Amino acid sequence: MTQTPTRPTWPGLGVPAGPDFVRRHDQEPTEPSPEPTQPVMSLAPAPAPEPPPTPDPAGPLPVPPGRVRSARRGRRGIPTVLLTAVLAGGLAGAGTAWWLEPGATSTGGTNIAQEPPSGRAPAAAAGTEQAAAEAIMPSVVQVRAGSASGSGFVLDDQGHVLTNHHVIDGASTVRLQLSTGRTVSATVVGSNAANDIAVLRVSDPSVLTPARIGQSSSLAIGQPVIAVGSPLGLSGTVTSGIVSAVDREARLGGQAAQSVIQTDASINPGNSGGPLVNLDGQVVGVNTAIATLGGRSSGSIGIGFAVPIDRAVSVAERIIDGG
Repeated sequence: MTQTPTRPTWPGLGVPAGPDFVRRHDQEPTEPSPEPTQPVMSLAPAPAPEPPPTPDPAGPLPVPPGRVRSARRGRRGIPTVLLTAVLAGGLAGAGTAWWLEPGATSTGGTNIAQEPPSGRAPAAAAGTEQAAAEAIMPSVVQVRAGSASGSGFVLDDQGHVLTNHHVIDGASTVRLQLSTGRTVSATVVGSNAANDIAVLRVSDPSVLTPARIGQSSSLAIGQPVIAVGSPLGLSGTVTSGIVSAVDREARLGGQAAQSVIQTDASINPGNSGGPLVNLDGQVVGVNTAIATLGGRSSGSIGIGFAVPIDRAVSVAERIIDGG
């Protein structure tokens, strides 16, 4: 017999979650689930070289320098590398070991000249996830309020930082870790539980980089976006996805259901208050909630929710003005 599931509530808040399984993630788990053990490939040391055979005048010509050699030490005492290849198909399970001399290739023995690393990543093409991440990263902060940990972003050049209400709920001062690694103190200007928006202020605005604010009203389903924040305390984490829905109904803070953005960009505990960003590097939402299938420690299942930036900015301006 089919049973109707009981609607869950957000932990510690005691309010209906809106869509089934939606909960807010106000802080990272104290003991995150261990990562699955990954198999590790070990490289066996190369066997000791055999004494070179006595040259035979009638024997084969020596291998030209730079070509692939097997079972032989590299020249000038340079250590050699053992590569083990497992062949598929008709030779499944067979193994072949080769020692490559420095500068040699396994496809023809041609020495390939490579340019030295420049020390920096190539410039990102406009309209890509990489370009969007480069644009927003200097404006994203990690928010620490007591035992709670979340994210935020710089709203303006007056030192205001926007985050979620549930990240700083009950706190008057918080600590912010900037993208540079520097930690600064911030005061809570005010918050709005109904929209889950809070505004912080840093006394020295010169240490902050304001984010570019976009328009959520122009979002379209299927549009690429990235989410930036500090999931599980991992500051400066970037994930990508698309806009899954632009008008999903959800209840924030126990108030009436309201429209939120749904995205499949990975959002986990600690992402709360961080920006949802379009590929122009503009903030279009404030990451707020996730859908889960189980307990508090569950991570992303590809269903996350963000407060539209148009509404978030409107609420923030009222908070700043004292309204």
